[in-house]
Amino acid sequence: MIQGVFSGVGRRAAGLGMVAALLMLTGCASAPEVRISSDSSADFTQYKTFAFADLLGTDRGGYQSIVSQHLKDATTRELQARGLRLVSASPQLLVNFSAALHEKLRVSSTPSPMLGMGYYGYRAGMYTAWPLYAERQTVSQYTEGTLNIDLVDASRKQLVWEGVVTDSVTQKDLDQLKTSINIAVQAAFAKYPVAVLQAPSTPAVPAKAP
Repeated sequence: MIQGVFSGVGRRAAGLGMVAALLMLTGCASAPEVRISSDSSADFTQYKTFAFADLLGTDRGGYQSIVSQHLKDATTRELQARGLRLVSASPQLLVNFSAALHEKLRVSSTPSPMLGMGYYGYRAGMYTAWPLYAERQTVSQYTEGTLNIDLVDASRKQLVWEGVVTDSVTQKDLDQLKTSINIAVQAAFAKYPVAVLQAPSTPAVPAKAP
């Protein structure tokens, strides 16, 4: 039944290799970037029940992926902590996910350690180059992960809240997938319109050390 209700909203196209892709977001010492969009006309205090879409954007070929299960567990804790109940029929909110990995390029500038040495040694003690002359640009490739959490008003078949979490992804994040997902989901729901009413059923995941 939930499948039928959700079909009108449009499923976040399948997981493509977004598997672990997920939100391994939080691989850095810095917090992940979180962007929130919400329906200004929605009264989020009125939502008391939720369920998950029959076919999540992070599922694979008709079966539930490990990523989906971790996302469901983390989201259930966050919503229950805000007074919502997980139900099997007639939910007020439907939850869906999407996750993806993208290869990115990062350009950084650093002072050249060779200033006044080697080939440029003939300048030593007489003069220096103008500002930035000795800076060297380095281009490096990294993987960026993006997680989308959609909350849909089931009766209206309308998206009412979306949390988007973005961060760089390392192999360590992929190896510790459950922890990485917990961090990303917590970061998103930290900006949910309804505050936590009770502590989550499991201890909060600590931020990663530098």
